[in-house]
Amino acid sequence: MKYKNRVNATYGHEVRIIGGQWKRSKLAVVDKAGLRPTPDRVRETLFNWLGQDLTGWRCIDAFAGTGALGFEAASRGAREVLLVEQDAALVAQLKRVQIQLQASATRIVRGDGVAALRQLAAASMEAVFLDPPFDSLLFEAALQAAARTLAPDGYVYLEAPILWTRTQLEPMGLMLHRHLKAGAVHAHLLRLLSPGLAHTA
Repeated sequence: MKYKNRVNATYGHEVRIIGGQWKRSKLAVVDKAGLRPTPDRVRETLFNWLGQDLTGWRCIDAFAGTGALGFEAASRGAREVLLVEQDAALVAQLKRVQIQLQASATRIVRGDGVAALRQLAAASMEAVFLDPPFDSLLFEAALQAAARTLAPDGYVYLEAPILWTRTQLEPMGLMLHRHLKAGAVHAHLLRLLSPGLAHTA
């Protein structure tokens, strides 16, 4: 099913996949209040940081929304991508995109992103994508759950309205690896804190 140029009361605009097997594919975006897809430029920077080839990676897009992050990872070769979203209309659209792309490596679940992270095996994910609603109180719980599920060499991507500092991240066992500010968005790439880098008083 094609969604190109489909703009009406339900579909407001599109996002495009930046790289991989579905490069330049356009995905229709449901017109929902508060929905804030990761901008193309930010996603391009993120996947430059991660590397263009994610072959074999296991990933979770815990607040999937449009699914742009999760489908981008699958496009670049991730072997398993779990997309979790609470909103029924967004889940339905994610499933339409999954069919459109024939994205067999993706699994879509309706539910709570933090709960989904907590249910995953420890150290099981190479990439955890976190983009909660900016007006929510989910950030700390999501980061704590992400740190537990992250593989030793894995990455957490966090989109937030503020810059998360070393003081905030260290108690969760995380450290800032890369950072980008684009408008009101702070894009963070986080890694597990190396034991020797923990702050000592």
